[in-house]
Amino acid sequence: MPYAIVHLEVTQPLPTLNIPADKTGVALIVRRHDKPIGLLLKALPAPCAIAPAELADWLAQDMSAKLLQERLHEELALPDQPVNFPSLTVAICTKDRPDSVERLLRSLLPLQQTSQFEILVVDNAPSDDRTQTVVAAFASVCYVREPKAGLDFARNCALQTATGELLAFLDDDVVVDRQWLNGLREAWAENPDAAAFTGLVLPYELETEAQILFEQRGGFRRGFEKIRYGQYLPNNVEYPCGSGIFGAGCNMAFRRDVLRAIGGFDDALDTGAPLPGGGDIDIFYRIIRAGYPLVYEPRYLVFHQHRRELKQLRRQYWSWGLGVMAFVTKSYRCDASQRSKLLRLIAWWYKDKFGQLLCSFTTSRQVPPVMILAELWGGVVGLLGEYDRSCDRVNAIRSQYE
Repeated sequence: MPYAIVHLEVTQPLPTLNIPADKTGVALIVRRHDKPIGLLLKALPAPCAIAPAELADWLAQDMSAKLLQERLHEELALPDQPVNFPSLTVAICTKDRPDSVERLLRSLLPLQQTSQFEILVVDNAPSDDRTQTVVAAFASVCYVREPKAGLDFARNCALQTATGELLAFLDDDVVVDRQWLNGLREAWAENPDAAAFTGLVLPYELETEAQILFEQRGGFRRGFEKIRYGQYLPNNVEYPCGSGIFGAGCNMAFRRDVLRAIGGFDDALDTGAPLPGGGDIDIFYRIIRAGYPLVYEPRYLVFHQHRRELKQLRRQYWSWGLGVMAFVTKSYRCDASQRSKLLRLIAWWYKDKFGQLLCSFTTSRQVPPVMILAELWGGVVGLLGEYDRSCDRVNAIRSQYE
């Protein structure tokens, strides 16, 4: 049931879209002057042709307010003022996925050629030299090996090795959009006091049932509006404890001095297979709690290769529940002033997931109940001591290198 992914520039005459016979739907990534402003997912009979008039109807029904907003913003916006952009390191933390690393590097190199920045590949406890061989073919890319297995070990290695004032992290299963660097520049220019930046994440492909289910449920998207997060968020009584709202760890950037000042990433989160999550939401939360703004910028865009198999997707949802509750357990212990909010977050989270589970049985079941059950079970395991078990595992790993 693959979907075609089509980029649609609304300032140009709308085309006729010919959907091939092997596609059962379309994902329209809508742009205005190359800026992403919306995503439309449509199931379609295949093959079919979508005429410009039908495309116009889709846009009018789903995006008329956004299109008007963007046009008004362009007409009323003040001219951009030149701002000094800090030096930048782009860190790619990876383990045994050399083909994915090569694909990401090829998407970054055109941006590096027009605006010099450091690219650093952190090879995390690799089982062979394939990634090092790939990186050696790119003269402008630096390589470092982190022997301690765990994503946050690799992230902290990047923090110690990088030279840029800004440190951007990209997962190896993404590629960057051609406007990615411009999006980060724009976010910095508008928010020079911010300590962290996150961006839009859209699908790289929609070729399998698992990928389409994931995107239909929302994927990694956080919307197409700029958001500046400060110390308060109206009408959100758990803020900032529900830090999943801030963005996704596959596409994030930080002021390096602030990351150092708050102690870097927690090695006991995002440790790999036993606890594959929690590190990003923990660092977002700690940035806000340290008193710094965090900015979400849709133009700071990457495309993520979602899990292709239903079994892989089920494990991802399990890991989300596990990571969230491990983060909550840690924060409850370390941040006493936020304990009432964290308890409310736990109650809301389980209520929300049980509500989704009920809907999955009583509606068209776009998301199978087994996926929500996996997330719920991960949350249970996370609350029942997973953070402590992870700390023990991480201490054992550290002791091997002392």
